[in-house]
Amino acid sequence: MAHQASVRFDGSRFLHRVIVLLLILLLFITLYPVIYILSMSISEANAVLRREVILFPKGFSLKSYTLVFENPQVWRSYLNTVIYTVAGTCINLLLTLTCAYAVSQQKFFLRKGLMVFITLTMMFSGGMIPGFLLVTRLGIYNTRWAILLPGAVSAWNLIIARNFFMTTIPDELIESAKIDGANDISIFARIVLPLSGAIIAVMTLFYAVGHWNMWFKAMIYVPNINLQPLQLYLRNVLLLNSPEAMAGLDDAMERIAYAMQLKYAVIVVATLPVMCLYPFVAKHFAKGVMVGAIKE
Repeated sequence: MAHQASVRFDGSRFLHRVIVLLLILLLFITLYPVIYILSMSISEANAVLRREVILFPKGFSLKSYTLVFENPQVWRSYLNTVIYTVAGTCINLLLTLTCAYAVSQQKFFLRKGLMVFITLTMMFSGGMIPGFLLVTRLGIYNTRWAILLPGAVSAWNLIIARNFFMTTIPDELIESAKIDGANDISIFARIVLPLSGAIIAVMTLFYAVGHWNMWFKAMIYVPNINLQPLQLYLRNVLLLNSPEAMAGLDDAMERIAYAMQLKYAVIVVATLPVMCLYPFVAKHFAKGVMVGAIKE
């Protein structure tokens, strides 16, 4: 019996070690692209050109970052992206949370019809050309509103928020507030929102990341370069080798070397703000996402 218990114990310990090794491997697979991109962006340009960088930097140079940040268009695009991210996320949260609260109320007579309509928008869309015609006829083409208003509400996020309200906010709490004379706006602002920190954090992260990474709508609706976001500028650098980004380099081989390194530098510039934002909402992320798994 003692021998069998020892075998079971050794088997459990072996399984534990295998799981630990698999997790370490998964961690390395996840972190390697990040480390590689960062190393490529700060290595010597010639080492990048010769593909000598495997994991750690070869030499040290910040020339690629200098080329990026010396361009005034980068700062203008950065400002545009911050405006789109902050303003767009506020608009998204306002419309999504208010609509989600309305359709979460059992006594709302249009509740089922609206949910059917909202669900259908997840399966069918108007398409690119009708969307372009709509933006043009609304008079918001080549303005910031062309980026902020289309797609202001995500049906998926709305359903997640609706399920959160239905499963987390007690009906008795709302009824008692109504007995005390509170109207729907007061209940939503003073009771529902303070109890919805988890879902607000998750919605903020989802929408903010979406706005930060947005470039396609800007490419279609905003030809004015002074209104274009950072991601569209970076897309032009990555795919079109924008000559403005390489200003100040005379040697042809130097241009080729820094053109390769510049791609990694702009990736770091684009992803760093999101990576800095995530730790502040990570503690709410798992709770908010799990709420979306509960269906009525």
